[in-house]
Amino acid sequence: MITELSFVGAPVTDLKRSREFYENILGLKVTHISAGGAWIEYDIGAATFCIGSYPEWKPSGDGTMAAFEVDDLDAEMARLKSLGVNVFMDTFDTPVCRCAMITDPDGNKLMIHKRKS
Repeated sequence: MITELSFVGAPVTDLKRSREFYENILGLKVTHISAGGAWIEYDIGAATFCIGSYPEWKPSGDGTMAAFEVDDLDAEMARLKSLGVNVFMDTFDTPVCRCAMITDPDGNKLMIHKRKS
């Protein structure tokens, strides 16, 4: 039986470029870098988001997506757009949340998400 989500990882091709995006654009803080530096972890709440650069693990816009919860969806999307972040799907509503989808520099899809109360 699965009891929790340990981490979500995204493959990247250029760690320097990806770190710039995840740390300086999205504001994530590094919590672990593997020996050799090909795997970088960012703890977010009770979960961990990771990026890794390995020849056999290729980025794809058709793969798994991670959703990042924010306090103010409209403000965060305005900030990301002002920084030139690629918006894949602009803000939309569902019965339980408001969200939008962006892509990282490798085309991995990321959801910017706000739960409804």
